[in-house]
Amino acid sequence: MDHDHVRATDPAVAEALTGEIERQRNTLSMIASENHASRAVLDAQGSVLTNKYAEGYPGERYYAGCAYADAVEELAVERARELWGADHVNVQPHSGTQANMAVYTAVLDPGDRILSLELEHGGHLSHGHPANFAGQLFEVEHYRVDPETGYLDYEGLAETADEFDPDAIVSGFSAYPRQVDWERIDAVADAVDAYHVADIAHITGLVAAGVHPSPVGVADFVTGSTHKTIRAGRGGIVMCGEEHADAIDNAVFPGVQGGPLMHNVAGKAVGFGEALDPSFAEYAEHVVANARALGEALADHGLSLVSDGTDTHLVLVDLRDSHPDLSGGDAEDALDATGIVLNGNTVPGETRSPFDPSGIRAGTAALTTRGFDEDAMREVADLIARVLDAPEDDEVLAAVSDRVDDLCDAHPLYE
Repeated sequence: MDHDHVRATDPAVAEALTGEIERQRNTLSMIASENHASRAVLDAQGSVLTNKYAEGYPGERYYAGCAYADAVEELAVERARELWGADHVNVQPHSGTQANMAVYTAVLDPGDRILSLELEHGGHLSHGHPANFAGQLFEVEHYRVDPETGYLDYEGLAETADEFDPDAIVSGFSAYPRQVDWERIDAVADAVDAYHVADIAHITGLVAAGVHPSPVGVADFVTGSTHKTIRAGRGGIVMCGEEHADAIDNAVFPGVQGGPLMHNVAGKAVGFGEALDPSFAEYAEHVVANARALGEALADHGLSLVSDGTDTHLVLVDLRDSHPDLSGGDAEDALDATGIVLNGNTVPGETRSPFDPSGIRAGTAALTTRGFDEDAMREVADLIARVLDAPEDDEVLAAVSDRVDDLCDAHPLYE
Protein backbone atom coordinates (compact mmCIF):
# COMPACT_ATOMS: atom_id res chain seq x y z
CA MET A 1 0.00 0.00 0.00
CA ASP A 2 1.28 3.44 -0.85
CA HIS A 3 0.28 6.83 0.45
CA ASP A 4 2.05 8.87 -2.19
CA HIS A 5 -0.39 11.77 -2.24
CA VAL A 6 -0.42 12.03 1.54
CA ARG A 7 3.34 11.71 1.70
CA ALA A 8 3.75 14.57 -0.77
CA THR A 9 1.59 16.97 1.24
CA ASP A 10 1.59 15.71 4.82
CA PRO A 11 4.60 13.58 5.75
CA ALA A 12 3.56 13.34 9.40
CA VAL A 13 0.24 11.67 8.58
CA ALA A 14 1.88 9.53 5.91
CA GLU A 15 4.37 8.30 8.47
CA ALA A 16 1.54 7.30 10.81
CA LEU A 17 -0.32 5.48 8.01
CA THR A 18 2.82 3.62 7.01
CA GLY A 19 3.44 2.72 10.62
CA GLU A 20 -0.09 1.39 10.98
CA ILE A 21 0.06 -0.89 7.96
CA GLU A 22 3.39 -2.25 9.19
CA ARG A 23 1.88 -2.75 12.65
CA GLN A 24 -1.01 -4.73 11.18
CA ARG A 25 1.30 -6.79 9.00
CA ASN A 26 3.67 -7.63 11.86
CA THR A 27 1.25 -8.33 14.70
CA LEU A 28 -1.55 -10.82 15.31
CA SER A 29 -4.84 -8.93 15.48
CA MET A 30 -7.02 -10.81 17.96
CA ILE A 31 -9.30 -8.01 19.11
CA ALA A 32 -12.70 -9.59 18.59
CA SER A 33 -14.23 -6.47 17.05
CA GLU A 34 -11.55 -6.07 14.38
CA ASN A 35 -10.92 -7.59 10.97
CA HIS A 36 -8.89 -6.90 7.83
CA ALA A 37 -11.03 -5.45 5.04
CA SER A 38 -10.18 -6.25 1.44
CA ARG A 39 -8.35 -3.80 -0.78
CA ALA A 40 -11.61 -3.29 -2.66
CA VAL A 41 -13.40 -2.22 0.52
CA LEU A 42 -10.50 0.09 1.43
CA ASP A 43 -10.58 1.60 -2.07
CA ALA A 44 -14.31 2.25 -1.81
CA GLN A 45 -13.94 3.86 1.60
CA GLY A 46 -11.18 6.11 0.27
CA SER A 47 -13.17 7.09 -2.81
CA VAL A 48 -14.47 10.41 -4.12
CA LEU A 49 -17.80 9.73 -2.40
CA THR A 50 -16.02 11.33 0.55
CA ASN A 51 -16.84 14.60 -1.20
CA LYS A 52 -20.60 14.06 -1.59
CA TYR A 53 -23.36 15.19 0.71
CA ALA A 54 -26.42 12.99 0.29
CA GLU A 55 -28.82 13.85 3.10
CA GLY A 56 -32.00 11.86 2.75
CA TYR A 57 -32.50 8.58 0.92
CA PRO A 58 -32.21 7.41 -2.70
CA GLY A 59 -34.63 9.37 -4.86
CA GLU A 60 -35.41 11.73 -1.99
CA ARG A 61 -32.18 13.64 -1.37
CA TYR A 62 -31.89 17.19 -0.12
CA TYR A 63 -29.07 17.94 -2.59
CA ALA A 64 -28.60 17.62 -6.32
CA GLY A 65 -25.98 15.43 -7.92
CA CYS A 66 -26.80 12.24 -5.99
CA ALA A 67 -27.32 9.82 -8.87
CA TYR A 68 -24.22 7.76 -8.10
CA ALA A 69 -24.66 8.06 -4.36
CA ASP A 70 -28.15 6.66 -4.88
CA ALA A 71 -26.79 3.79 -6.95
CA VAL A 72 -24.25 2.85 -4.27
CA GLU A 73 -26.75 3.01 -1.41
CA GLU A 74 -29.31 0.99 -3.36
CA LEU A 75 -26.66 -1.68 -3.99
CA ALA A 76 -25.76 -1.79 -0.30
CA VAL A 77 -29.41 -2.12 0.72
CA GLU A 78 -30.21 -4.73 -1.93
CA ARG A 79 -27.20 -6.85 -0.98
CA ALA A 80 -27.94 -6.54 2.75
CA ARG A 81 -31.53 -7.66 2.22
CA GLU A 82 -30.25 -10.70 0.35
CA LEU A 83 -27.59 -11.49 2.94
CA TRP A 84 -29.83 -11.33 6.01
CA GLY A 85 -33.29 -11.84 4.53
CA ALA A 86 -34.58 -8.57 5.95
CA ASP A 87 -37.66 -6.74 4.71
CA HIS A 88 -36.21 -3.28 5.31
CA VAL A 89 -32.59 -2.20 5.74
CA ASN A 90 -31.04 1.14 6.58
CA VAL A 91 -27.30 1.22 5.81
CA GLN A 92 -26.62 4.81 6.88
CA PRO A 93 -25.75 4.46 10.61
CA HIS A 94 -22.17 5.53 11.25
CA SER A 95 -21.66 2.72 13.80
CA GLY A 96 -23.43 -0.05 15.64
CA THR A 97 -23.98 2.30 18.56
CA GLN A 98 -25.71 4.82 16.31
CA ALA A 99 -27.82 2.01 14.88
CA ASN A 100 -28.98 1.30 18.42
CA MET A 101 -29.58 4.99 19.03
CA ALA A 102 -31.78 5.11 15.94
CA VAL A 103 -33.94 2.23 17.15
CA TYR A 104 -34.36 3.75 20.59
CA THR A 105 -35.24 7.09 19.01
CA ALA A 106 -37.77 5.45 16.70
CA VAL A 107 -39.83 3.63 19.34
CA LEU A 108 -38.91 4.90 22.82
CA ASP A 109 -39.34 8.14 24.74
CA PRO A 110 -36.84 9.46 27.29
CA GLY A 111 -37.50 7.75 30.61
CA ASP A 112 -38.76 4.53 29.02
CA ARG A 113 -37.35 1.27 30.30
CA ILE A 114 -34.69 -0.93 28.68
CA LEU A 115 -33.71 -4.41 29.86
CA SER A 116 -30.31 -5.54 28.58
CA LEU A 117 -27.35 -7.80 29.31
CA GLU A 118 -25.07 -6.36 32.00
CA LEU A 119 -21.75 -5.04 30.67
CA GLU A 120 -19.52 -7.27 32.81
CA HIS A 121 -21.58 -10.25 31.69
CA GLY A 122 -20.92 -9.50 28.01
CA GLY A 123 -23.24 -6.59 27.15
CA HIS A 124 -22.37 -3.31 25.46
CA LEU A 125 -22.19 0.34 26.50
CA SER A 126 -24.97 1.30 24.09
CA HIS A 127 -27.33 -1.16 25.75
CA GLY A 128 -27.72 1.15 28.73
CA HIS A 129 -24.48 1.80 30.58
CA PRO A 130 -24.72 4.99 32.67
CA ALA A 131 -21.69 6.48 30.88
CA ASN A 132 -23.52 6.14 27.55
CA PHE A 133 -26.47 8.12 26.18
CA ALA A 134 -28.68 5.05 26.55
CA GLY A 135 -28.12 4.88 30.29
CA GLN A 136 -28.63 8.61 30.63
CA LEU A 137 -31.87 8.87 28.65
CA PHE A 138 -33.59 5.67 29.72
CA GLU A 139 -34.27 3.69 32.86
CA VAL A 140 -32.17 0.55 32.56
CA GLU A 141 -32.17 -2.82 34.28
CA HIS A 142 -29.95 -5.77 33.42
CA TYR A 143 -30.14 -9.52 33.05
CA ARG A 144 -27.06 -11.71 33.46
CA VAL A 145 -25.39 -14.98 32.67
CA ASP A 146 -25.54 -17.90 35.04
CA PRO A 147 -22.41 -17.53 37.21
CA GLU A 148 -21.95 -21.30 37.33
CA THR A 149 -22.24 -22.07 33.62
CA GLY A 150 -21.43 -18.77 31.92
CA TYR A 151 -24.52 -19.19 29.71
CA LEU A 152 -27.33 -16.65 29.50
CA ASP A 153 -29.80 -17.03 32.36
CA TYR A 154 -33.01 -17.07 30.34
CA GLU A 155 -35.18 -17.84 33.35
CA GLY A 156 -33.62 -14.93 35.25
CA LEU A 157 -34.21 -12.72 32.21
CA ALA A 158 -37.90 -13.65 32.19
CA GLU A 159 -38.26 -13.03 35.92
CA THR A 160 -36.53 -9.65 35.69
CA ALA A 161 -38.66 -8.67 32.70
CA ASP A 162 -41.83 -9.56 34.59
CA GLU A 163 -40.76 -7.43 37.56
CA PHE A 164 -39.24 -4.50 35.62
CA ASP A 165 -41.85 -4.29 32.82
CA PRO A 166 -39.48 -2.91 30.15
CA ASP A 167 -40.48 -1.09 27.00
CA ALA A 168 -37.61 -2.74 25.11
CA ILE A 169 -35.44 -5.81 25.66
CA VAL A 170 -32.01 -5.73 24.04
CA SER A 171 -30.35 -9.02 23.16
CA GLY A 172 -26.86 -9.47 21.77
CA PHE A 173 -23.42 -8.90 23.22
CA SER A 174 -19.86 -7.68 22.94
CA ALA A 175 -18.24 -10.47 24.97
CA TYR A 176 -20.48 -13.54 25.13
CA PRO A 177 -19.05 -16.64 23.44
CA ARG A 178 -22.22 -18.70 22.99
CA GLN A 179 -25.14 -18.74 20.58
CA VAL A 180 -28.21 -16.73 21.55
CA ASP A 181 -31.71 -18.21 21.59
CA TRP A 182 -33.45 -15.29 19.92
CA GLU A 183 -36.86 -16.97 19.97
CA ARG A 184 -36.70 -17.49 23.72
CA ILE A 185 -35.89 -13.83 24.34
CA ASP A 186 -38.55 -12.76 21.87
CA ALA A 187 -41.15 -14.77 23.77
CA VAL A 188 -40.20 -12.88 26.94
CA ALA A 189 -40.51 -9.57 25.09
CA ASP A 190 -43.94 -10.57 23.79
CA ALA A 191 -45.05 -11.58 27.28
CA VAL A 192 -44.29 -8.12 28.70
CA ASP A 193 -45.35 -6.21 25.57
CA ALA A 194 -41.82 -4.92 24.89
CA TYR A 195 -39.94 -4.36 21.67
CA HIS A 196 -37.13 -6.84 21.03
CA VAL A 197 -33.91 -5.25 19.73
CA ALA A 198 -31.32 -7.85 18.69
CA ASP A 199 -27.81 -6.39 18.45
CA ILE A 200 -25.65 -8.66 16.29
CA ALA A 201 -22.72 -6.24 16.04
CA HIS A 202 -20.10 -8.92 16.67
CA ILE A 203 -21.72 -11.76 14.78
CA THR A 204 -23.16 -9.94 11.76
CA GLY A 205 -21.01 -12.02 9.43
CA LEU A 206 -21.64 -15.28 11.27
CA VAL A 207 -25.39 -14.70 10.98
CA ALA A 208 -25.11 -13.80 7.28
CA ALA A 209 -23.19 -17.01 6.64
CA GLY A 210 -25.64 -19.18 8.58
CA VAL A 211 -23.14 -20.33 11.21
CA HIS A 212 -25.10 -18.57 13.97
CA PRO A 213 -28.94 -18.49 14.18
CA SER A 214 -30.48 -15.30 12.83
CA PRO A 215 -32.77 -12.93 14.75
CA VAL A 216 -34.03 -11.39 11.49
CA GLY A 217 -37.73 -12.09 11.30
CA VAL A 218 -37.77 -12.89 15.02
CA ALA A 219 -36.85 -9.63 16.77
CA ASP A 220 -38.63 -6.37 15.97
CA PHE A 221 -35.31 -4.72 15.14
CA VAL A 222 -31.88 -6.09 14.33
CA THR A 223 -28.85 -3.82 14.57
CA GLY A 224 -25.24 -4.53 13.80
CA SER A 225 -21.80 -3.38 12.82
CA THR A 226 -20.54 -3.84 9.30
CA HIS A 227 -16.79 -4.06 9.84
CA LYS A 228 -16.34 -6.96 12.27
CA THR A 229 -17.14 -10.52 11.20
CA ILE A 230 -18.94 -9.27 8.05
CA ARG A 231 -15.70 -7.55 6.92
CA ALA A 232 -17.36 -4.71 5.00
CA GLY A 233 -17.11 -0.93 5.22
CA ARG A 234 -16.89 0.51 8.70
CA GLY A 235 -20.28 1.46 10.12
CA GLY A 236 -23.65 0.20 11.27
CA ILE A 237 -26.92 -1.20 9.97
CA VAL A 238 -30.56 -1.48 11.08
CA MET A 239 -32.96 -4.16 9.84
CA CYS A 240 -36.69 -4.39 10.53
CA GLY A 241 -40.09 -5.23 9.11
CA GLU A 242 -41.87 -2.88 6.75
CA GLU A 243 -44.19 -1.71 9.54
CA HIS A 244 -41.23 0.02 11.20
CA ALA A 245 -39.43 1.17 8.04
CA ASP A 246 -40.52 4.81 8.07
CA ALA A 247 -39.89 5.17 11.80
CA ILE A 248 -36.36 3.79 11.45
CA ASP A 249 -35.48 5.88 8.40
CA ASN A 250 -36.74 9.05 10.08
CA ALA A 251 -34.84 8.17 13.26
CA VAL A 252 -31.55 7.68 11.41
CA PHE A 253 -32.04 10.87 9.36
CA PRO A 254 -32.84 13.47 10.51
CA GLY A 255 -33.28 11.96 13.97
CA VAL A 256 -29.76 11.11 15.08
CA GLN A 257 -27.53 11.80 12.05
CA GLY A 258 -27.02 14.32 9.27
CA GLY A 259 -25.62 13.36 5.91
CA PRO A 260 -24.54 9.74 5.54
CA LEU A 261 -20.88 8.89 5.10
CA MET A 262 -21.31 7.80 1.49
CA HIS A 263 -17.75 6.52 1.17
CA ASN A 264 -18.50 4.16 4.08
CA VAL A 265 -21.78 3.14 2.46
CA ALA A 266 -19.74 2.29 -0.64
CA GLY A 267 -17.45 0.16 1.54
CA LYS A 268 -20.51 -1.59 2.93
CA ALA A 269 -21.82 -2.29 -0.58
CA VAL A 270 -18.50 -3.81 -1.65
CA GLY A 271 -18.14 -5.89 1.51
CA PHE A 272 -21.72 -7.15 1.30
CA GLY A 273 -21.05 -8.15 -2.29
CA GLU A 274 -18.01 -10.11 -1.15
CA ALA A 275 -20.08 -11.80 1.57
CA LEU A 276 -22.61 -12.99 -1.03
CA ASP A 277 -19.88 -15.09 -2.63
CA PRO A 278 -20.03 -18.75 -1.47
CA SER A 279 -16.45 -18.47 -0.21
CA PHE A 280 -17.62 -16.20 2.60
CA ALA A 281 -19.64 -18.99 4.22
CA GLU A 282 -16.50 -21.12 4.23
CA TYR A 283 -14.61 -18.21 5.80
CA ALA A 284 -17.21 -17.84 8.57
CA GLU A 285 -17.10 -21.56 9.31
CA HIS A 286 -13.32 -21.31 9.64
CA VAL A 287 -13.67 -18.34 12.00
CA VAL A 288 -15.76 -20.44 14.40
CA ALA A 289 -13.58 -23.54 14.00
CA ASN A 290 -10.50 -21.45 14.72
CA ALA A 291 -12.10 -19.96 17.83
CA ARG A 292 -12.94 -23.44 19.11
CA ALA A 293 -9.39 -24.64 18.44
CA LEU A 294 -8.01 -21.58 20.22
CA GLY A 295 -10.28 -22.11 23.21
CA GLU A 296 -9.56 -25.81 23.50
CA ALA A 297 -5.80 -25.21 23.37
CA LEU A 298 -6.00 -22.45 25.99
CA ALA A 299 -8.02 -24.77 28.23
CA ASP A 300 -5.37 -27.47 27.76
CA HIS A 301 -2.92 -24.98 29.26
CA GLY A 302 -5.11 -24.68 32.36
CA LEU A 303 -6.85 -21.43 31.48
CA SER A 304 -10.51 -21.02 32.45
CA LEU A 305 -12.89 -20.10 29.64
CA VAL A 306 -16.19 -18.42 30.44
CA SER A 307 -18.86 -21.03 29.57
CA ASP A 308 -16.02 -23.56 29.01
CA GLY A 309 -15.79 -22.82 25.30
CA THR A 310 -17.27 -20.92 22.38
CA ASP A 311 -19.80 -21.12 19.56
CA THR A 312 -18.70 -17.87 17.94
CA HIS A 313 -15.60 -15.95 16.89
CA LEU A 314 -14.36 -15.15 20.38
CA VAL A 315 -13.12 -16.72 23.57
CA LEU A 316 -13.32 -15.06 26.97
CA VAL A 317 -10.65 -16.11 29.45
CA ASP A 318 -11.12 -15.66 33.22
CA LEU A 319 -7.62 -15.35 34.65
CA ARG A 320 -8.63 -15.57 38.31
CA ASP A 321 -8.32 -19.35 38.59
CA SER A 322 -5.07 -19.89 36.72
CA HIS A 323 -3.32 -16.53 37.23
CA PRO A 324 -4.89 -14.83 40.25
CA ASP A 325 -2.16 -12.20 40.49
CA LEU A 326 -2.30 -11.24 36.79
CA SER A 327 -4.88 -8.67 35.71
CA GLY A 328 -6.37 -8.54 32.24
CA GLY A 329 -4.71 -5.19 31.66
CA ASP A 330 -1.26 -6.51 32.54
CA ALA A 331 -1.86 -9.58 30.38
CA GLU A 332 -2.89 -7.34 27.47
CA ASP A 333 0.31 -5.28 27.86
CA ALA A 334 2.59 -8.31 28.05
CA LEU A 335 1.00 -9.92 25.00
CA ASP A 336 1.11 -6.66 23.06
CA ALA A 337 4.84 -6.47 23.69
CA THR A 338 5.20 -9.72 21.73
CA GLY A 339 2.90 -8.68 18.87
CA ILE A 340 -0.22 -10.51 20.06
CA VAL A 341 -2.92 -7.85 20.17
CA LEU A 342 -6.07 -8.51 22.21
CA ASN A 343 -7.80 -6.78 25.10
CA GLY A 344 -8.37 -7.08 28.80
CA ASN A 345 -12.05 -7.69 29.45
CA THR A 346 -14.48 -7.93 32.32
CA VAL A 347 -15.84 -11.35 33.21
CA PRO A 348 -19.01 -12.45 35.03
CA GLY A 349 -18.65 -11.77 38.74
CA GLU A 350 -15.93 -9.22 38.07
CA THR A 351 -13.87 -8.34 41.16
CA ARG A 352 -11.49 -5.84 39.58
CA SER A 353 -11.96 -2.43 37.97
CA PRO A 354 -13.33 -2.38 34.40
CA PHE A 355 -10.17 -0.43 33.53
CA ASP A 356 -8.00 -3.34 34.71
CA PRO A 357 -10.31 -6.35 34.65
CA SER A 358 -9.93 -10.04 35.43
CA GLY A 359 -10.12 -11.47 31.95
CA ILE A 360 -8.93 -11.26 28.37
CA ARG A 361 -10.98 -11.50 25.17
CA ALA A 362 -9.57 -12.92 21.95
CA GLY A 363 -11.18 -13.18 18.51
CA THR A 364 -10.29 -15.11 15.38
CA ALA A 365 -11.93 -13.13 12.55
CA ALA A 366 -8.84 -11.16 11.50
CA LEU A 367 -6.40 -14.09 11.74
CA THR A 368 -8.79 -16.24 9.72
CA THR A 369 -8.78 -13.53 7.04
CA ARG A 370 -4.99 -13.89 6.96
CA GLY A 371 -5.30 -17.63 6.38
CA PHE A 372 -4.67 -19.04 9.86
CA ASP A 373 -6.05 -22.55 10.30
CA GLU A 374 -6.80 -24.59 13.42
CA ASP A 375 -3.21 -25.82 13.82
CA ALA A 376 -1.95 -22.25 13.62
CA MET A 377 -4.51 -21.17 16.19
CA ARG A 378 -3.35 -23.89 18.57
CA GLU A 379 0.18 -22.56 18.24
CA VAL A 380 -1.08 -19.04 18.95
CA ALA A 381 -2.75 -20.40 22.08
CA ASP A 382 0.58 -21.93 23.12
CA LEU A 383 2.27 -18.56 22.67
CA ILE A 384 -0.42 -16.77 24.69
CA ALA A 385 -0.05 -19.29 27.52
CA ARG A 386 3.73 -18.86 27.55
CA VAL A 387 3.36 -15.11 27.98
CA LEU A 388 0.69 -15.39 30.66
CA ASP A 389 2.90 -17.79 32.62
CA ALA A 390 5.90 -15.43 32.49
CA PRO A 391 4.70 -11.91 31.67
CA GLU A 392 7.88 -10.27 32.99
CA ASP A 393 10.43 -12.73 31.61
CA ASP A 394 12.29 -10.89 28.84
CA GLU A 395 13.69 -14.09 27.33
CA VAL A 396 10.22 -15.63 27.06
CA LEU A 397 8.78 -12.45 25.57
CA ALA A 398 11.59 -12.24 23.05
CA ALA A 399 11.16 -15.87 22.00
CA VAL A 400 7.41 -15.47 21.58
CA SER A 401 7.93 -12.26 19.63
CA ASP A 402 10.28 -14.06 17.25
CA ARG A 403 7.68 -16.77 16.64
CA VAL A 404 4.98 -14.14 16.07
CA ASP A 405 7.24 -12.65 13.39
CA ASP A 406 7.45 -16.07 11.74
CA LEU A 407 3.67 -16.50 11.78
CA CYS A 408 3.15 -13.04 10.29
CA ASP A 409 5.65 -13.78 7.53
CA ALA A 410 3.87 -17.05 6.77
CA HIS A 411 0.49 -15.27 6.53
CA PRO A 412 1.21 -12.00 4.71
CA LEU A 413 -1.24 -9.12 4.76
CA TYR A 414 -1.85 -6.58 1.98
CA GLU A 415 1.15 -7.76 -0.03
